[in-house]
Amino acid sequence: MDEALKKAALAWISVGDGPALGLWCMPFEGSLIVVSGPGEQVAPGLAEAATATVRLRGDNGGLIVVSDMAVTRLQPGSEEWETVAPQLAQKRLNASGTFGEMVTRWADSGCAVVRLTPAEQHTPVTAPDLPADSGAVTPRETPARNETRRPFRLHRVRRR
Repeated sequence: MDEALKKAALAWISVGDGPALGLWCMPFEGSLIVVSGPGEQVAPGLAEAATATVRLRGDNGGLIVVSDMAVTRLQPGSEEWETVAPQLAQKRLNASGTFGEMVTRWADSGCAVVRLTPAEQHTPVTAPDLPADSGAVTPRETPARNETRRPFRLHRVRRR
């Protein structure tokens, strides 16, 4: 579990019966740090949850561990926020502004910076006890779906 946490850059996180979402994360002292909210990734219910199910992948891209983790929201201005938020801002790719501006924006806009720590009473599921199915689900309905156009043809194509 510790090795999987150290190498994690992306985790599949689900809250309750909700779908597992691929979220960018930062490993930090045996836990994962995730930021979500306005202008950042969307993680519905994660900031208010007490626990979440986390799936981590290995070097080959396959699932190697599934674990329930305790969720703790870091409060702006707290000692832990002052330690973790700047480090998280430095790891954030393609962000606008400086690291300090980003941390200030997170605090002002109500973004949630949460810490996911392995639950002590829960034993992580690893090989060979991992589920045999792929874990894939059918795509959710979305208004963003567009019907694709047929390709343009200059001349008429005859069927034989």
